[in-house]
Amino acid sequence: MQNTAHLLMIRPVRFAFNKETAVNNTFQEVDTDKDVASIAELEFDTFAQKLISSGLDVTIVQDTPEPHTPDSIFPNNWISFHEDGTIILYPMFAENRRAERKPHVLNEIKSKFNVTNQIDLTDLENKQMFLEGTGSMVLDRDNKIAYACLSPRTNQNALEIFANKTGYQIVSFHSTDQQRLPIYHTNVMMCVAKQFVVICMDSITDNTEREMVEKLIQKTGKKLVPISFEQMEHFAGNMLQVQNKQDEKLLVMSTQAFNSLLPEQIQILEKYNRIIHSDLSTIEKNGGGSARCMLAEVFLPLK
Repeated sequence: MQNTAHLLMIRPVRFAFNKETAVNNTFQEVDTDKDVASIAELEFDTFAQKLISSGLDVTIVQDTPEPHTPDSIFPNNWISFHEDGTIILYPMFAENRRAERKPHVLNEIKSKFNVTNQIDLTDLENKQMFLEGTGSMVLDRDNKIAYACLSPRTNQNALEIFANKTGYQIVSFHSTDQQRLPIYHTNVMMCVAKQFVVICMDSITDNTEREMVEKLIQKTGKKLVPISFEQMEHFAGNMLQVQNKQDEKLLVMSTQAFNSLLPEQIQILEKYNRIIHSDLSTIEKNGGGSARCMLAEVFLPLK
């Protein structure tokens, strides 16, 4: 199952620019606005309400003031949820992000869904081996393929451990921005949906790797929708396809991402799903992540 109607979102407390993640997230910018936290809360609430009104089941968990976790708004990096009742906990690069794994979040999920198995990869942090969930990996769940661009946050050995425990085929490659710096997370350059893949192919500079990725996408029967470097920098790769309770497919993205798309790209995407977008500009600027990063898909069986 590629799509779900169930999403986990963490409502932020004192959202802020995180210096620990900025060392390898080129999408982050320092914001001089003193009201960053309150603006981010407003953006979050507006976005969440749009999702709920579109027929999605959104479990919203309020973050706690202590320990302060400035990036808690991006839960998909530390946890993923799977159809067989498994949850997976992931090793995080930034030390202050590891505190996001708060028991009250897991308790909320377990009160609503059946969790029968837990895979804990967090010990890999002691070996400096990081794998930040569905940020590091973009999952083709139907075909059990995990696409992953290697970076300080996405370690090849950690990918292989994930594969051994889950049965996923790992497709790893190198992806860089226009300054030839590594893309920190795969989900900012690539989105895998049921019938299509949005991807910045130009960011895969190695010809062999680019050909490998392109051929595999074609083999899975999905339409390849390329985006440019500039569109990627406006978070056009950071989309997520979901399916609401009426079985309608929706493509979720930020307003910045939507505005970066060409009319012909929008026309192609709207053949497959309705597009939902929301203004997340403050979250994007300070956090270096966008709509997809804010959503942890829940595939667990409902109680």
